[in-house]
Amino acid sequence: MTWPGETDVHEEALDSHAVRCPYCDTGFDLLVDLSQGSHTTWEDCPQCCSPIQMRIEVSLVGGELESLTLGRDDEVL
Repeated sequence: MTWPGETDVHEEALDSHAVRCPYCDTGFDLLVDLSQGSHTTWEDCPQCCSPIQMRIEVSLVGGELESLTLGRDDEVL
């Protein structure tokens, strides 16, 4: 069941990527939901809890990840 304003997570579209926090340089695995298409979102670092801005670009044709850009909250992505 999905509540208004929520989206379904499509487990088959989850793609795991090894990334590093732009604040503390901690490495962690990030799950990206490719079914959401290209978008910008935020995720907190699991180590230092700083807000990480993410720009996710997904191919319109194949639905594959084209790019994943991480930045600090004060950077323009």
